Amino acid sequence: MESCNMTTNDNLEKNTRTNSVLTLVSRCMGLVRDGAMSRIFGAGAFASAFYFAFLIPNLFRRLFGEGALSAAFLPIYSKLHSENPQRAKAFATLTVAKLVLLLGTLTLLSELALWLLISMQQEPNASLQLTMIMLPYMPLVCLVAIFGAMLHVHDSFGPTASAPIILNGFMIAAAYGFVSIFDNPFNHMVWIGLSVVLAGIVQVVWSLLALRKHSWFTKETKSAQSDIKKMLRNMIPMVLGLGTLQINTLLDGVVANWSNLFGPSFFGYTYPLGDGAMASLTWAQRLYQLPLGVFGIALATAIYPLLAKQVNDAALFASTMRRGLRTVIFIGLPASAGLLFVRDPLAMVVFQGANFTASDAMIVGSILLGYAPAVWAYSMTQVVTKGYYAKNDTKTPVKVAIFCVCLNFLLNVTLIWTPLGISGLAWSTAICGVIQVCVLLILFRRYIPILIDRNVLKSWFYTAMLTLILGVSVGLLVQMTWDQTSSWTDSLFVLFGAVVSGIAIMVLGAIALKRPELHWSIGRQR
Repeated sequence: MESCNMTTNDNLEKNTRTNSVLTLVSRCMGLVRDGAMSRIFGAGAFASAFYFAFLIPNLFRRLFGEGALSAAFLPIYSKLHSENPQRAKAFATLTVAKLVLLLGTLTLLSELALWLLISMQQEPNASLQLTMIMLPYMPLVCLVAIFGAMLHVHDSFGPTASAPIILNGFMIAAAYGFVSIFDNPFNHMVWIGLSVVLAGIVQVVWSLLALRKHSWFTKETKSAQSDIKKMLRNMIPMVLGLGTLQINTLLDGVVANWSNLFGPSFFGYTYPLGDGAMASLTWAQRLYQLPLGVFGIALATAIYPLLAKQVNDAALFASTMRRGLRTVIFIGLPASAGLLFVRDPLAMVVFQGANFTASDAMIVGSILLGYAPAVWAYSMTQVVTKGYYAKNDTKTPVKVAIFCVCLNFLLNVTLIWTPLGISGLAWSTAICGVIQVCVLLILFRRYIPILIDRNVLKSWFYTAMLTLILGVSVGLLVQMTWDQTSSWTDSLFVLFGAVVSGIAIMVLGAIALKRPELHWSIGRQR
């Protein structure tokens, strides 16, 4: 059965490859951007203020752009495009119009509220000021996300995956371009914030130019009214769930940035996290999100339109889901092991220099120790959730997510008071990530009674064996050749050797065992 479905799944590997390559470029540029921020500003209050402010528009992007709206929009738009292209255009036009109205109003009201808060403070809060500057990026990036969903239906993944490259390019240029102009770090931060908004405008134009080649908007939108209502019905439970998730993310940011927002005490007790906690947490997240974004999210993005088209063919749907589970573990499990052993030299190579010290890098490495063990779980959650969405089941992932959000917050506010400190936020995320994907897999049996069949288990076993060999080999290499007193150059060579060794072990092992997951992960059929 599997070999018979290879032709049908051609686009999955091709689109995954496109997404992965462009996302890899974007994430690497993101590391360059964050490396610039760490070296210029250090792990202090200004960097934490910037990342807290940058968090706000990105929360709305995940909620209205890449999250609930895109997930509810794509299946309907895909179906309409195949049945009635003109009605699909009307549906897309009405969706974009309502999105602009909603987010435009929300942005204006939020800007007014921030202005009032800042005007009432004796000493303006840097986090709030930077939030006010970057908030207009919110509607722009949400538009880019909905245009991306339209392009995905037209099997065009490149423009959307390359949009973050524009953002990173503008931020890198602002970080390095103004470094010799401003003595005041806050003024420098302001210009970096303005570069974010300018990048958002360019991203919108870029996406529209790409979309014009495949589809466009129309003045006639009456035919799409019923489709909009259907989308909203599907979207409301997702907004509730994803809204809870984004509130949790915001609370994580408040927990990490408490000292900058409210001062160094917490109801009379000395707060356990310092001024630089938010920045250190963000930088650790960037490192574990590199494999997650390059492979996990890229695979989920590519698999979703395919699952939406196959939803009425049980055999094809199950085959695609199983292939996704096999591929995501083949990439995610070694990534977890690799990050565990290279976390410290990786943090030193990416962030250390100028105002960012070796001890700062070790703090980032200790946080990454908490995130890394569950990279495979974060990646698999992306894939399994898309399976639910393709089945028009938006409630189950929401219920599971709400439970995990509540658990995560309880663990957060507990673990930061233990010796784990800031690392407690990472460990709570990892614990909840594993629980979430396990529950989602168990509940998915209502759609595919035996989702994890013999072939999936066999694939996971071989991947686990190769990962064990990788972990032992890379761990010994790092232990014998690196310590925290190593220079930046030595750390770079150790990191390069560890990464090359790990990739070689997985590739050669997969070839020897004749594992098809290797071919799938690089976008080839077998």
